[in-house]
Amino acid sequence: MIDLLSRPIVELLGAFGGGTVPSGGPADVLRLSSAAIEAAQGIGRIAITELASNWNGDAADAALRYAENAHASALALADHADDIAAVVDRACRDTEQGFVELQAIVQSFVGIALSAGPIIATPIGQTMLISAAIEHLERALAVVARVRAELAVHAATAGELASPPAVPAPIDSGPAAVPGSPSNLMTSPATAQVIETGEKLAKTFAQSLSQTGGTPDSPGAGGAQHFLGNSAMDSPGAGDADRGVEVRLPDGSTVTAPNAEAAGAVRSALTQQGVPYAWGGTTPGTGLDCSGLTQWAYAQQGVDIPRLAQEQDIGSSVAAGDVQPGDLAVWDGHVAMVIGNGQLVEAGDPVQVGPIRTTNSDMAFKGFYRPTQ
Repeated sequence: MIDLLSRPIVELLGAFGGGTVPSGGPADVLRLSSAAIEAAQGIGRIAITELASNWNGDAADAALRYAENAHASALALADHADDIAAVVDRACRDTEQGFVELQAIVQSFVGIALSAGPIIATPIGQTMLISAAIEHLERALAVVARVRAELAVHAATAGELASPPAVPAPIDSGPAAVPGSPSNLMTSPATAQVIETGEKLAKTFAQSLSQTGGTPDSPGAGGAQHFLGNSAMDSPGAGDADRGVEVRLPDGSTVTAPNAEAAGAVRSALTQQGVPYAWGGTTPGTGLDCSGLTQWAYAQQGVDIPRLAQEQDIGSSVAAGDVQPGDLAVWDGHVAMVIGNGQLVEAGDPVQVGPIRTTNSDMAFKGFYRPTQ
């Protein structure tokens, strides 16, 4: 019976793998690449000095300018690799922490069961054990939801790093360019391969984070899959500030949030679908009220908003026709989060998705607000 009741938690633990990241992983490879680029840059610095002292004229000046740009690009590429490695490290640390917490939850439940002794065979003992199993499973689900929200933020950051720094354009792309001259330096196959490999690695990392935990069922399903959410956890697109960050909704459609924080808040809020409403509730996976849901979702992105619903009218006011995912619909006693496609997510009973509206019982509607701007 102990094995049967602990199985759901053990299965969640298995989703975290072995709990440790072996050496020689993506972060280590990126740092080695960064060190190699910096070493090459140091050699290039010496070459620039020699070039300046032994070559004069307009062609020399053009070559020096190009070499200086290449030097700056090498530094930028090295920093870019270090930035991606830092994101990988943070994601690994969050995953390892979740693994440790789930291990402790499993050990706690088994300890309770073993300490019960012979009473476990009685109806009272079995009732106690089932209650303990439910409580421990809720704790485990909360850990998984938190880790998924953290990984969604890292995926968004990795997506933003998918494009490598710019490299110098050729000095002259016309037919008069001399083979082997500086104008062909940064367009060599080797350089292009390094840039392409770095871009693919960043995109692959963002995609792999978005796929952690498999494909959950629809919001009406029960158990762990019901709690963990839906395909909205897919990685955001690597867009610039004008295009925003993409979010996949439960119905499979894709919407664009104004920034990574808003996109992450939508993803976090959607993980709580099916969680019961609780007056004053602030505990994900157990019980949330309307403002508890929105405050928690934004807190996962490092954005602090007030606790009370009527006080969450912060940031910039947004017209009804201009709302985007992550915007908050605020009443004088209720708040909901816009997720796009004419929908919002809110802590009803339970947390659920519904159409955007501006009415809620007899409450006065204060408007739509964007906390991140």
